[in-house]
Amino acid sequence: MASSSNNTYRSSSSSDGCNPCDSTVTVDERKRKRMLSNRESARRSRMRKQKHVDDLTAQINQLSNDNRQILTSLTATSQLYMKIQADNSVLTAQMAELSTRLESLNEIVNLVTTNNGGDDQIDGCGFDDRTAGTNSDGYYDDMMMGGVNHWGGSVYTNQPILANDINMY
Repeated sequence: MASSSNNTYRSSSSSDGCNPCDSTVTVDERKRKRMLSNRESARRSRMRKQKHVDDLTAQINQLSNDNRQILTSLTATSQLYMKIQADNSVLTAQMAELSTRLESLNEIVNLVTTNNGGDDQIDGCGFDDRTAGTNSDGYYDDMMMGGVNHWGGSVYTNQPILANDINMY
């Protein structure tokens, strides 16, 4: 720097006779202004960078919250799906069992109706409803207390299946 100042001093003193201090002052003033301008520019750059970092941090926090909410919702939905799937499996098994029972009952009804189709029974179930519950004297016979049907078996075999008889899984 000193050599450039000296060159400035020599060139300015030899050419126009101006004060060498003035040229040094103007160079120093320009350097000082440039330094201040650079400092201000760096400060603005740091502020922009800090604002950008703060914005990114806020965005990270928001996305993390959204991610947690989605994960919570996904977990709840998965649990509900598994519960519904288990319920569906139970209902499918019950439907299969009830279908099998219905098929068996239909086979029994078909068997009874084909075996007794030409007799004088009215309902095809092995006895005449007009005489059910009466003995040969015409009095009521309590079939539930050990009455016997036409095949010599107990009347209890002709009882309906109630909803309470079905095992629910």
